[in-house]
Amino acid sequence: MFKVRYRYLFILALAIYSYLNIRYTVGDKLFDFSISTTLLFTTLALVVFGVWELNRLIEARLDGLFLFFKRKLHPLLILFVLSLVNVAVVCFVAMEALYALADLPVQINKAHLTLLMAFGFRVNLFLNCVNAIVFYMDKLKKTQVEAEQFKKKSIEAQFEALQNQINPHFLFNCFNALSTLVYKDAETSARFIDQLANVYRYLLYNREKKIVSLKEELAFIESYLYLVQIRFGENIVITNEINRDLDKYYVAPAVLQMLIENAIKHNVVSKKNPLQITLRSENGSISVSNTLQRKEVKEESTQIGLKNIQSRYEFLSNRKVAIEKTESRFTVKIPLLELEE
Repeated sequence: MFKVRYRYLFILALAIYSYLNIRYTVGDKLFDFSISTTLLFTTLALVVFGVWELNRLIEARLDGLFLFFKRKLHPLLILFVLSLVNVAVVCFVAMEALYALADLPVQINKAHLTLLMAFGFRVNLFLNCVNAIVFYMDKLKKTQVEAEQFKKKSIEAQFEALQNQINPHFLFNCFNALSTLVYKDAETSARFIDQLANVYRYLLYNREKKIVSLKEELAFIESYLYLVQIRFGENIVITNEINRDLDKYYVAPAVLQMLIENAIKHNVVSKKNPLQITLRSENGSISVSNTLQRKEVKEESTQIGLKNIQSRYEFLSNRKVAIEKTESRFTVKIPLLELEE
């Protein structure tokens, strides 16, 4: 606080306030001798200036003093104790200067010095109190910044975890489906391999990105949905009603794929009960909705998929991921993102 940029203005303001306060309370009778208005103000200003500047010098060396005392004393306590010495020195010098300017014999008058030191100690106490407030405010601000940085790093770590969270069963099942196709339909097999390459190419190229254009995401989803349709055939019905004229919008990469994979993972997919998944754009969001037909034997879940998606969008947007659940359907709505120009 003592090394604030405009400290001389603050020193002047405090000196003026102190002078007016003394004039209002005791008039010109601070000492038992006559003193002019100019001389009184000069003396008070000298005390304020001296206390402030000496405290500033101590504050500049506070880190070294903190180490000197082996970190056992709080820096503010060290500063306050040493500032009391500053007050005594400054008041003694100011008192002697006052004698000289008032054409009085230089002397050590205990009563005069006590009066001036009483003023100096009040000024010093006020300055140290303000300094303590500034110290803890700065510390709070620093803590908040560090907490925000930690939160950001934590979310980014979750981003990476989510981007790398490709269900190994998906790849295994794709190869199983491919091994069957190879003997039945060479043309479909070739297309299957091509779409599988598109999926993993997209995941590889976009793993470091926070957002991608909706157009890119939809091209990826088309390849992914082709693989899903080949794997499950008539056991799954996927309806894509996303408006293709939303080129200006962005989404977090692979989020739609994660939501579709979660729907398949946690619900029965059979010819008797086809799983119905609908993708739709509405009111500035993309919704992924599926019929609820829970498996009797649930697959092991990491329980981080939806939470990570929510955390990503808390970082990317003020709008939250909406989750809606009824007796028959489960829906997740992710907000479409716009880049600020």
